[in-house]
Amino acid sequence: MLSFLVEFVKKDDGAYLLGKGGYFAFAAFILLLVIAAAVITTRKDKNNDLRTVRLTVSAISLALAFITSFIKFELPFGGSITLFSMFFICFIGYLYGPATGLTAAFAYSFLQFIQSGGTYFLSIPQVLFDYILAFTALGIAGFWYRRKHGLVVGYIAGCIARGVFASIAGYLYWMDYMPESFPKAIAFLYPIVYNYFYILAEMVITLIILAIPAVRRAIRRISYEATQNIRG
Repeated sequence: MLSFLVEFVKKDDGAYLLGKGGYFAFAAFILLLVIAAAVITTRKDKNNDLRTVRLTVSAISLALAFITSFIKFELPFGGSITLFSMFFICFIGYLYGPATGLTAAFAYSFLQFIQSGGTYFLSIPQVLFDYILAFTALGIAGFWYRRKHGLVVGYIAGCIARGVFASIAGYLYWMDYMPESFPKAIAFLYPIVYNYFYILAEMVITLIILAIPAVRRAIRRISYEATQNIRG
């Protein structure tokens, strides 16, 4: 059904890219999604100040995730380590729970597709696993909100969940791109090794940064202001 709404251009090798109309359609869809999410996830907030803070913090975190996803270290064999972009999406879930977290992550998945997937993709199902499901999975961090060590545990869970869907995409669509230097005896592990190498590398670096006392204090302060310290 998506092909009727979005303009796709077929490349010579059988892959696709988004046409100009496709980028416009996706941008409009994301805008509508954000507006709908704002209405749905804040309806239960009777306090107008809390509603405003929730929307503001979520929007800032989503913007930071998108911006930092452009600041990345490209690995020689594929994949990249970004400047903590996954953390900002998981942070939304940690602050406000799974509904808000998954909604923000879902919107972010479309932003990621526009950013990097729109220039080369194989099919709609491949986009579903590589982008929509993989990045939306970061939102499961919200299931650990308000729990002790919830930010760290939720972030780890989100990263692992993203890797699951990315690895499934690897098995289904990208095995032919496995480099010849990869050991043939463990070729079945290639999608797992490929995807989890850069995902876990970014996760470990982020966790090290989060363990710095000054950063922990800043996160606690931001979390308090974003969820509790609402003043008129």
